[in-house]
Amino acid sequence: ERILLELSNMIGEISEEMLNNQEILKELDFIFAKGKYAISINGIEPKVNDRGYIRIKKGRHPLIDPSVVVPIDAVLGDEYRTLIITGPNTGGKTVSLKTLGLFTLMGMAGLHLPAEYGTEISVFSSVYADIGDEQSIEQSLSTFSSHMTNIVKILKEVDEKAFVLFDELGAGTDPTEGAALAIAILETLHDRKILTAATTHYSELKLYALTREGVINGSVEFNIETLSPTYKLLIGVPGKSNAFEISKKLGLNSDIIDKARKNIETEKIEFEDALKQIEDNRIYIEEKKIEIDRLEVESTKKHSDFLSKERKSLEKSEKLVNEANYEARKIVENAKKEAADIIKELRKLNLEMDKDKNRRANELRQSLNDKTKELSENIYTDQIIEEDTYDTSSPLKKGDAVMVRSLNQKGYIISDVDNSQTVMVQIGLIKTKVKKVDLVRIKSDEEVKQKTNTSRMVKLKTSAINPTVDLRGQNLDEALLELDKYLDDAFMSNLNEIQVIHGKGMGILREGVTQFLRKHKNVKESRLGRFNEGGDGVTIVKFK
Repeated sequence: ERILLELSNMIGEISEEMLNNQEILKELDFIFAKGKYAISINGIEPKVNDRGYIRIKKGRHPLIDPSVVVPIDAVLGDEYRTLIITGPNTGGKTVSLKTLGLFTLMGMAGLHLPAEYGTEISVFSSVYADIGDEQSIEQSLSTFSSHMTNIVKILKEVDEKAFVLFDELGAGTDPTEGAALAIAILETLHDRKILTAATTHYSELKLYALTREGVINGSVEFNIETLSPTYKLLIGVPGKSNAFEISKKLGLNSDIIDKARKNIETEKIEFEDALKQIEDNRIYIEEKKIEIDRLEVESTKKHSDFLSKERKSLEKSEKLVNEANYEARKIVENAKKEAADIIKELRKLNLEMDKDKNRRANELRQSLNDKTKELSENIYTDQIIEEDTYDTSSPLKKGDAVMVRSLNQKGYIISDVDNSQTVMVQIGLIKTKVKKVDLVRIKSDEEVKQKTNTSRMVKLKTSAINPTVDLRGQNLDEALLELDKYLDDAFMSNLNEIQVIHGKGMGILREGVTQFLRKHKNVKESRLGRFNEGGDGVTIVKFK
């Protein structure tokens, strides 16, 4: 007793903490249980609202084997506040009704739902259901009485925030009275804007849903060929009992079926036939839609593949042409630069050349100018000029502007340059590691800007070239070399007319200039000057 007393006192001192731990463990156990259950049913977290809107996407009844359950789609509470589900027995009407109710209660309890993303449920003040046959020998209640007892209780307690479910509403009594009673009950709830879903066999309720605003038909699909339900819930399509078709498939004599048809009112027969036609058309349209979707996917894929191949072909062709033009341009530019250097050196040394060799040099120079002009519009011109900004003599360091050769993109080195093979380069908003051998340092923006300004000054200087060239005091070869260069500069400066001063003398220089101008590609015409222009000592030249 002493030990028991001591233990009791010890526990009594921490009794509050132990009770708190018990509550915490209970809560954690509940949370883990919900998570484990969600995994077992492959559940998703639904969207939740409080406006009475339910949308189920591929919902699976949680108590049916996942390998055989047929998912359903259902929408209720937006444009329609009342759903009436019709169809044959064992077709899945009650399962669909229970799925609506179970999903609502599961969502309100914080459980995940066995459905697809996009499913949405509403929080209700209460959920009422009258489902199943509650016959009782002890209480002397028939099927109809047991249903009506529940319905009376529901109508007394229900409010505008409730969700009501009825299975086989109005069944168990005279069909005419049962249908009228069912319509009155649904109309009462509909007037109060209470969300309601009900199943029925009565054709009168199908017609009610077709004619009453805010009420929509639903049905469970049935395959006449196999005499088996597909368990698919169709919203917006009234169901058909298919009693005659099922009996015929099972072998009932056609005469009996015809007699049965005659016992039904003509309007009801026409209504059932219209429903059958609607169902046949729906199935046909669904099949065609599936086929159209398949063809559209194939067509889109083929079109995409064609465009991709065409684009790749064009890119390959353009790349080959541009690469060829680029190489040709570089060759011509290099050759022209070499020729200009040679001519400049020859002029500097003032070497004497005979007339034929001098003329040949001029022809070669003219040929190089022609080749250069043919490729002057090449898209790689800027790239050739841009290569002048490359700086291959300086080692790479952090902060340098670089060109990534493989990507043909400019960037900046943002990491320290060490002995490793790669450095971190920022290209626009992208940071990436690049091998050093793939990088070439380019001149800074200030250097490029300075060069651009210098080029602009040279261009301005060229555009302001003197429209007169004086060749007096030079021999013919020297004069033709200077004249050839001057004609190119003047033509590039967009001068329309120039004056070539050669003097009168013995006429050798004048004759040589005249012959040279006749063969020059940029000269439109030339003539000797008039009296007020300098007479025979001047030649007036007009460009093309």
